[in-house]
Amino acid sequence: MGDSYQIQDQEGLYFITCQVVGWVDIFSRQMYRDIVIDSLKYCIDHKGLIVYGYVIMTNHVHLILRSETGNLSDTLRDFKRFTSRNIMRDVVENDTESRRDWLNVVFKYHAKYNKRVEGQ
Repeated sequence: MGDSYQIQDQEGLYFITCQVVGWVDIFSRQMYRDIVIDSLKYCIDHKGLIVYGYVIMTNHVHLILRSETGNLSDTLRDFKRFTSRNIMRDVVENDTESRRDWLNVVFKYHAKYNKRVEGQ
């Protein structure tokens, strides 16, 4: 990852965009938007995250945030990991998700090429 994408000032204010792999429109469903919101609330309450604003689009999330603990990189990593795992859990367990098979194929394909994905 280049320096332009790394958080240099752990206490600084940042505009961050988190994109869904493959630009999948996962957030077109309320249940997945709720996971993002719940994850943000947890990070605010327990990890010192300060969120000035956010927008959840269909395939990405914009955030304006900083950390009062000086640990923004770690907090953002945990937020993204927790959020993605919970979305994947809901995709697999939700019998009403009409795109379940397709989502699994797309996510597994992208996981193959991501060095950060555990258990490959």
